[in-house]
Amino acid sequence: MADGEDRSPEDEFQELMRQLFGGQPGAIDPEQLSRLSGLGIDPAMMQQVMRHLQGAFANAPAEGISWDMAKRQALHIANQDGMGITTGERTDLGEAFSLAALWLSEATTVPELTQPPRTLTRGGWVEATLPVWQELAEPVALSIADALTAALDAQVPEEMRAMVQGAGRLMRTVGGSLFAAQLGAVVGRLSTEVVSGGDVGLPVMPAGDAAILPQNFADFGRDLGIADDQLALYLATRELAHARLFRHARWLRLHVISQVTDFARGIHVDTEALEDLASRFDPSQPEELRQALESGALLPQRSEAQTAALARLENLLALIEGWVDVVTEAATTRLPEAHRITEVVRRRRAVGGPAEQALGSLVGLEVRPRRLREAAAMWRAVTDAVGIAGRDALWDYPDLMPSSEDIDDPAALVARLQAHARGDEPQRDAMDDALDALLSQAADDASADSADSGDSGGSGSAGEDSGDPSGDDPAGPRPV
Repeated sequence: MADGEDRSPEDEFQELMRQLFGGQPGAIDPEQLSRLSGLGIDPAMMQQVMRHLQGAFANAPAEGISWDMAKRQALHIANQDGMGITTGERTDLGEAFSLAALWLSEATTVPELTQPPRTLTRGGWVEATLPVWQELAEPVALSIADALTAALDAQVPEEMRAMVQGAGRLMRTVGGSLFAAQLGAVVGRLSTEVVSGGDVGLPVMPAGDAAILPQNFADFGRDLGIADDQLALYLATRELAHARLFRHARWLRLHVISQVTDFARGIHVDTEALEDLASRFDPSQPEELRQALESGALLPQRSEAQTAALARLENLLALIEGWVDVVTEAATTRLPEAHRITEVVRRRRAVGGPAEQALGSLVGLEVRPRRLREAAAMWRAVTDAVGIAGRDALWDYPDLMPSSEDIDDPAALVARLQAHARGDEPQRDAMDDALDALLSQAADDASADSADSGDSGGSGSAGEDSGDPSGDDPAGPRPV
């Protein structure tokens, strides 16, 4: 009797699962697959599924998630048009950047960039920014992968645990890969919307890099009725202001990214929604899973800690974007259509594009600050009160940066800055009083300890030198 003829279809299926989850190399035996018909399984479909899953399992990284799929997906979408950058586009945008740099130097003391701005294709933008998108999204991807592993562990019957002992790693890989592919699709679509490197507000470009995407710039200006040269000058000024700020305040980039990742690490997948989706998931119709990931259906409501973290992040982004707005406004006063362009940019930023909205659902984060107008008003008040240099000096160190309370009450911030400029002592507050009391108490305790130590040491020496056991003779010799 040939090997396998005495096995039931259930035995054949279990053997295939052992091959798959055990990571055994080699092709799946077609004859073995043909005997699965007794289970009502299509052998051809099963062979394809097994090959895909075994390949994914064999190539899975030992730790973390492989982002190659995200990159391939993003570049596939970004490069679909196949269009490059013409010499004329490079020249026109290069001239816009040069003039914008001169205008910007009159509106801010933040120094110029050390490397020239760039013109990027959509694929070039993906290549430049994908490492940051991966860093921001990885906590969510790991959360989804962990949830899939936990769901498998909870649902597998005890008698099948040995058979699927390698499935945990596979499910983690599959979950992470699904998320990575979806992130790649969103970033790819985002590359068709963004006009410049700093367009999304987050520091996704390398520090000190400024760039404009000519193809998206053409789409942005279409039907606005505004001359391309004015649009180019305005957008080049904004992009340079954004890039200059992050190069000057080197701590700022890490500050923003760490706040985003701290928020993302608090995300936990809704396991009930995931299990419900898995119960009706059809591998031949993956659209429902893609929609669930992109819509945010697997992400539960934010916790109180996450809501507070998001508020801090929004205030930080509002401070950055508000400063960029004020500086750009001051630098582009020579443009006849500057006011119209400003309104177009504000409306576009408030609404966001479809891909940006999908990104927000995917990682649970909205990157458009809601307090932008209030932050811009604060920066204008600071500029009027202490001048450009005084305003820009607030970015020199993290502890000088205005707070959310300063956005709410610019007058208090202005009063402090003006008092500092005059050399006045800063106004005391409750924290100053509490700190003084703490330091005073510490000093008193130290004095008391020193006195106790001195009395003990002095008495012993006096009694010993004078021969008086009591050591009470005040006239006795003292140690030198």
